[in-house]
Amino acid sequence: MVPRIAEKVLKRYSRQFRAIAVVGPRQSGKTTLVRAAFPGKPYVSLENPDEGLQAENDPRGFLDRFRHGAIIDEAQRVPVLFSYLQQVLDETKKTGLFILTGSNNFLLQQSITQSLAGRIGYIDLLPLSITEIQKFGKRERSTNELIFNGCYPELYHKKLKPGIWYPAYIRTYVERDVKQLRNIENTLLFTRFLQLCAGRIGQQLSVTALSNECGIDVKTVNSWLSILQSSYIIHLLAPHHRHFNKRVVKTPKLYFVDTGLACSLLGIRLINELEVSHFRAALFENFVVIELLKQKLNTGTSSNLYFWRDNKGVEVDLLIDNGKKLIPVEIKSAQTFNDNHLKSIRQWNGFSENTGGLLLYDGKQEFRSSDKISVQNWRSIAEMLI
Repeated sequence: MVPRIAEKVLKRYSRQFRAIAVVGPRQSGKTTLVRAAFPGKPYVSLENPDEGLQAENDPRGFLDRFRHGAIIDEAQRVPVLFSYLQQVLDETKKTGLFILTGSNNFLLQQSITQSLAGRIGYIDLLPLSITEIQKFGKRERSTNELIFNGCYPELYHKKLKPGIWYPAYIRTYVERDVKQLRNIENTLLFTRFLQLCAGRIGQQLSVTALSNECGIDVKTVNSWLSILQSSYIIHLLAPHHRHFNKRVVKTPKLYFVDTGLACSLLGIRLINELEVSHFRAALFENFVVIELLKQKLNTGTSSNLYFWRDNKGVEVDLLIDNGKKLIPVEIKSAQTFNDNHLKSIRQWNGFSENTGGLLLYDGKQEFRSSDKISVQNWRSIAEMLI
């Protein structure tokens, strides 16, 4: 097993909070992480029908089995348990007593807000980062290989084929997780909605366009987008609020938490198909944005990532707000540097009275331009502290 970067945060939280919730998409490695971090704790999964039934019917008796704490997997499946867990935590001064995991952030967060607010630490665990993937074997994987394979741990631990694994993952997700949140009977239509979302990677979210193309009302689109967010399928990147005397857009951009999943939904079955796909640039941007997001979450810090676009089409792919200044970032899938790649950063610097910035691309040439814009290969973000 490859050690996860987030384990340091998990152990630090276990010394500060009486309980910790580790949430993330299904198969992101939550159970493996918490069991490795706390090998002495009893483990119980509420996906087990017998365990789930006891927790539902006799929550006091269930928790009494674990007086010294436990790892409770898929805790959101039994919401009633949280009220009783609150009492247990209020009656102890021990930290790191219970470790809860869940693949449905909406249900878990709902239960935590109602019963455990202020008593619990919260960690988002996404699939493997590039730093973690590099520990599988000694060879460096190509950019296309990383985008196509995605980052789910099981694909690397067991050396599985993405073309087989992802369709099964999508089917399991739709038939189990989606039905747990909403009783959606037309799973074919929901899968079609997923595919339409994949076709809009890196674009501003248009609820109306999705409604028209999928043949469902706007209310349903918003409900389904909420499902995809809470189950860590998509990530909506918010626009930054600073307008610099410009009229700016207020709708988020849509990305997928995993590009391998997106490739499967887009019908890309081979790496060679990705190389010539017109979605390749958008998938590259998606991969880099989520890699930066993982960097923040794995170190226990909140996301400081935004984008910026005005009504005249001037757009910066990312704005990193480090608390002191805004860092404009452009993401280009090209392997050859072109000075035109810096156009948007220079435009934004002009009216924001900012200097510098960062271009992340797929080429090897790295340097600093005369106006202090750093040009770097995208893999360098693994060492960045931003």
